[in-house]
Amino acid sequence: MQNVPLWGETLRLLVELAATAAFALSGVLAAARHRMDAVGVCVVGFLAAFGGGTLRDLLLDQRPFFWVQHVNLLWGVLGLCVACMLFLRNRHFELTERAMQWPDALGLGLFAATGVHMALVQQLPAVVAVIMGLITGVAGGVLRDVVCNQIPAAFHDHRPYAVCAFAGGWTYVGLWSVQSPGWLSLLGCVLVTAGLRGLALWRNWQLPAWRV
Repeated sequence: MQNVPLWGETLRLLVELAATAAFALSGVLAAARHRMDAVGVCVVGFLAAFGGGTLRDLLLDQRPFFWVQHVNLLWGVLGLCVACMLFLRNRHFELTERAMQWPDALGLGLFAATGVHMALVQQLPAVVAVIMGLITGVAGGVLRDVVCNQIPAAFHDHRPYAVCAFAGGWTYVGLWSVQSPGWLSLLGCVLVTAGLRGLALWRNWQLPAWRV
């Protein structure tokens, strides 16, 4: 992000690490429920953590991919997968999923902001930038569920998720268009996305289902 002060960059890094861990852990839990072996657990964990960013980089023709540039993230996710297989048991699943909700919401906002920013830097249209942010935040979970032979939760559980990232993306675009500092655009996107997601979980908001 441009014009991000040192404390803002540190905060961004910490939230990104927490988000990557939360997304990877969601993949590990999904693989565990389907009784996958060690290879399956690691693959699903990696897809959940890096799938959205990889798809974004492919669409924006970014090389090298972000996880190739930051190889420590690969080791971190691999270590998390191994640690979960060694120590996580079935009785821990429900508590772990509840604890993940806020890091997941923050990560959704941060990854959405990253996707929007990269598209805007390439001077792509605003709606394309917002879609790139949406893909970055949501596609990893979609890939996780597809590999686990499930309808992606982002499409069928009716609790706003992608909609939150969509709103946060437009917040980023709006702040960018008035030439706000990069850190403010990042913060606005994260607050709107995570705030809406938190309200949706707290108030149990439901999106309307198509009744045929």
